Amino acid sequence: MKICLFDPGLENNQGVPSANLGDLIIQEAVSRELHSLFPNGEFINIATHEFPTVAHILAATSCPLIFVGGTNLLGSRMDYYKQWKVSLLQKIILRKAILLGVGWERYQVRPNLYTRTSLRAVLSNQLIHSVRDKYTKEKLESAGINNVINTACPTMWPFIDMDFQNIPTKKAENVLLMLTDYSQCPELDQKLLELIAAKYEKVFVWPQGRGDKEYISNLVSSLAIPVVMLEHSYSSFKDFLNSGVSFDYIGTRLHGGIKCLLAKKRALIIEIDSRAKEIAKDTNLPTCDREDFPRITQWIETASKVEIKMPKDAIDKWKSQFSKFTKNY
Repeated sequence: MKICLFDPGLENNQGVPSANLGDLIIQEAVSRELHSLFPNGEFINIATHEFPTVAHILAATSCPLIFVGGTNLLGSRMDYYKQWKVSLLQKIILRKAILLGVGWERYQVRPNLYTRTSLRAVLSNQLIHSVRDKYTKEKLESAGINNVINTACPTMWPFIDMDFQNIPTKKAENVLLMLTDYSQCPELDQKLLELIAAKYEKVFVWPQGRGDKEYISNLVSSLAIPVVMLEHSYSSFKDFLNSGVSFDYIGTRLHGGIKCLLAKKRALIIEIDSRAKEIAKDTNLPTCDREDFPRITQWIETASKVEIKMPKDAIDKWKSQFSKFTKNY
């Protein structure tokens, strides 16, 4: 069976990976879940960061199933902010796309007429959509799309089978920091750098986004704080997770933090927008307001347990609807 995936991990349709390496973390999770559901599927991957050609749309419509794989592709003004680069005509032609762990880009007003029209055009009205938080579900419902369930982000689905007692409760020797190039706040980020430099023996940095390294390097230079800068590559991050280095994660990158938790590392994800905040409301993901330095300090110094609650029933319900497709192929 041919299956189409609109893939956030692709920068373009020549196969170049996204420069935001968080997209690769999402891509990995989406691919894992879809290949588990359809082990014999023939996948056609189309980039979400670039408008598809006529040939791409024709290839997609020839597939019995079209998935949209994760990340914050939806918003209230999709005629202006095209996180998912598909035109209105292309959406009308596609008709049957299915969301998998997709989120709303930020806190916004009710979706405008273009957004409501285009989402009702492109999304399947027969199958259930998976979104990553309650807020996104409510936004879709306000657009007239009610066949939606909150499954949390697919990057988090392995938490269902994870024993959280294997995650340390006390401070590690070192810290891994991640900051976000498109949400810069030098005053708060410098304060965070100074805090962790005082509390940990060594500060490691992984630049997840395309501009993270430059931004963090400028902060570090102005403060004269020594850090170990990892390469801007997903393989560099995975190698560090498997290196045996004792570290806590503190930072504003959501998916980098989730990946650290999955690697059994203490992690505190600092909220910079709706994504981490809303997911935390639903799942108890360890997060903190960006300005709450007493809370950040307390988390560093005080033992704490991770108790993430996953919506297993919702995830199982979303997965089970595809059994009829696997039986036919």
